[in-house]
Amino acid sequence: MNEMRIPYHVGIIMDGNGRWATKRGKKRSAGHLEGSKTLEKLAIYANKRGVKILSVYAFSTDNFKRSSEEVNYLMDLFIMQFNNKMSKIDKEGIRVIFSGRRHPLREDVLEAMDKITEKTKNNKNGILNICLNYGGMEEIVDAAKKIAIDFADDVIKLDDIDKQSFNKYLYQNLPPVDLLIRTSGEYRISNFMPYQITYSEFYFTDVLFPDFNEKEFEKALESFNSRDRRFGNAK
Repeated sequence: MNEMRIPYHVGIIMDGNGRWATKRGKKRSAGHLEGSKTLEKLAIYANKRGVKILSVYAFSTDNFKRSSEEVNYLMDLFIMQFNNKMSKIDKEGIRVIFSGRRHPLREDVLEAMDKITEKTKNNKNGILNICLNYGGMEEIVDAAKKIAIDFADDVIKLDDIDKQSFNKYLYQNLPPVDLLIRTSGEYRISNFMPYQITYSEFYFTDVLFPDFNEKEFEKALESFNSRDRRFGNAK
């Protein structure tokens, strides 16, 4: 039997926390809390399975349109997670980084983000890339602005700009996403890492994210393992 191919970089659109709570007659905040517990377990499990980079969609730029009560709860939850609940991830040697715009995140959120980034910066076993206040189109626009500034300052020339150099101007210079997972039964990418998922394999599941446990993650890996990735080549 052939050994299972493990994707190097996995992206997860963590969808369905609110619906998970509503189905149980609870506030949406209960779903977000449960989802944060799932993420912690999943990040460690994925790393043990050989996934080197896990990028997760924690909060989009559009999520600021939600009620102030829900947004503030999420910001408080992020602070709690980054300050108190990342110790297991740190012990596993996983480095935590962030993708997204810093403005208009609260100062205490930014401080917690910077703290966990600094604490785990020398970890070598894997990367957890948390996409917070993130938008894929915004990332491409921000990258284009950085390139324009460097071009105007004569740091780079027009012919220097290609796929590889453009990637360095994104929020994080990471390899492409091999497998993109979306939970909760939605079939769209919702502005998540469009540049990085150009050749990704997609896996959609009806399972709500708080219930997306290690067994469900294995199903995604098995699905990925069955795909024939040709990258434009003939079969």
